[in-house]
Amino acid sequence: MAKDTRRLFELFETSPVLVAAYDGFDRLHYANAAFRSAYFITPDEMPLWPDLMRRNFHAQRGTVIRAGDFEEWLRSTQSRRGKVGFRSFETDLFDGRWLWMTETVEKDGWMLCVATDVTGLKAKTRTVRQDRDLAIKASYTDELTGVANRRFVTARIEDMLQRNEQSSPGCLCVLDIDRFKSINDQFGHQTGDAILRDFAMRIHRLVRRTDCFGRVGGEEFVLTLPATPVEQARLILERMLASVRRSRPLQERPDFGYTFSAGIAGAHPGDTAISLYARADRALYMAKLAGRDRIHLDEPDPDRSAVAG
Repeated sequence: MAKDTRRLFELFETSPVLVAAYDGFDRLHYANAAFRSAYFITPDEMPLWPDLMRRNFHAQRGTVIRAGDFEEWLRSTQSRRGKVGFRSFETDLFDGRWLWMTETVEKDGWMLCVATDVTGLKAKTRTVRQDRDLAIKASYTDELTGVANRRFVTARIEDMLQRNEQSSPGCLCVLDIDRFKSINDQFGHQTGDAILRDFAMRIHRLVRRTDCFGRVGGEEFVLTLPATPVEQARLILERMLASVRRSRPLQERPDFGYTFSAGIAGAHPGDTAISLYARADRALYMAKLAGRDRIHLDEPDPDRSAVAG
């Protein structure tokens, strides 16, 4: 078996096909010679995917990223990366090559990336296909914050419930910025938009690749945490609360800060996206009643009706 494994890796090393494997935190663990060459990775490196893309963007090499604001592009791309079991797309490199890339994600979050050079195939229709991919991306992205939108995150809730691993089926969290209407009324909607963008950026930095964070409307956001027990979900949200408390997003008002509240509901057998969301939303309502800037866990009670948030 060991000899066969060594031979397999030897074949990967000499193959023109790009092959790489990332763990659930999006850290590179293996890349063959073709992949390392295309993305300028030394044999002993194990970079995080965002760091790899960031350094290549600034060096103008690797993937061509058509974005004026790299961090905004990164946030949008990470909102979709690794969230489904399989996806495929086209991408071009600064060296002129055009790649067909596939991403296969296992239940534990590990991802296999395989890319084939398709530079010579259907070059005339490349612009059409690229426009199609951009349209698909836009249909899944919240325009203001760059994170996933309601449509994409709702599909991820459904995915989580379909997997519904018995040991740790996962959690749904509903997050809501505290007193957001007062912020809009006092400082204006432009400031309110800046708060929404700051909030999305801060929360997104703490989201694991296997999770999905998105804006579902107004100042309300949703976070799916597949295969995550409720107590672990609470710890994740506590770190997010602390990060937002430290934020001072307005240069013209250096003392201004804001907070958010969150409700967490663990998925149960028989749950639908609607029932799970209703319980998480009810927990959010209880967090607001308790004074805001806190987390509340859903307490299962089939006789209680959901409270409108």
